[in-house]
Amino acid sequence: MNWEMIGWLALATSGLVIVASFFVGRPNTAVAATAADGRQDQHSVHAWLEVAWPVFFIAIMGMLTLKEVMGFPAVLLLATLLTGLVWLVDIFVLKKSRATKSVEPVVVEMARSFFPVILIVFVLRSFLYEPFKIPSESMVPTLVVGDFILVNKFTYGVRLPVLNKKIIDVGLPKRGDVMVFRYPEDPTKDFIKRVVGLPGDKIAYKNKRLVINDQPITTEQLDSQTRVDDRLAFQSYDVIREKLGEKPHISYLDPRAQGVRLGGVREFPNRGNCAYNDDEMTCTVPAGHYFMMGDNRDNSEDSRYWGFVPEDNIVGKAVLVWMNFSAMKRIGTSIE
Repeated sequence: MNWEMIGWLALATSGLVIVASFFVGRPNTAVAATAADGRQDQHSVHAWLEVAWPVFFIAIMGMLTLKEVMGFPAVLLLATLLTGLVWLVDIFVLKKSRATKSVEPVVVEMARSFFPVILIVFVLRSFLYEPFKIPSESMVPTLVVGDFILVNKFTYGVRLPVLNKKIIDVGLPKRGDVMVFRYPEDPTKDFIKRVVGLPGDKIAYKNKRLVINDQPITTEQLDSQTRVDDRLAFQSYDVIREKLGEKPHISYLDPRAQGVRLGGVREFPNRGNCAYNDDEMTCTVPAGHYFMMGDNRDNSEDSRYWGFVPEDNIVGKAVLVWMNFSAMKRIGTSIE
């Protein structure tokens, strides 16, 4: 489905209706409309505008997001401010000058209806929980493509929406947490990985095994299996149980793949903190940064390739799968 075409069509159609409303139903200077005809025209125009204005508003907000003119949090903030402003202007200015029996403008009616709903969504999404959809297989088997998850926004501190500036300290990421963050190479994109290295940690990845601060992470091979990946290719995996934090998690390793694809390693801030060779990667995590890796180790673009995640890029902690239309049994799965 071409959402961009639908968005432009909705924007153009609703815009034409709104523009036409300024000319329809108004008696011209040559022939004055009767009172009954005038009321009928105005009623008809009002009915069309009741549909056109909400469609126009939603289409604009949708296109701003779709065309990446603004991020969704900024679009949501803009929608909250616009509807709230229209409502307030009507309460303190327009309503006083409007005739008692006159019809409330559709724009005001729309703003009054939309504002409380948008405000609630904005507050919930900005300060409490944000929905997120898993787009890739980098966190298999913990998270699969199609999972809709909830991200706790206050676990790591209360942040200003859009600016993402922390204003209240609550806690810090722990090793082993599954965390959503803004991708360092493109902060408009959200990524999800597991926290492997904390500030000051020395991370080594050798022969597909993690060593943190010179201590090998406890691992246990559970099984080997073959599965079809998102490219419909057969992949063989070793199923590994690791324990990074308080609870163990399952990771997939491809025994045929290199631990680090050296050709995929880019230049990134604090690149000097890392050393690479054919068998091993070592990194010392800078202050205020985190080292992230996917559970599907050999099918994950992570800190091995693009570097460390600054504390300012943190979005929140993934806590729950609330929907997966292709695998209903996953609903309610806690993310560990």
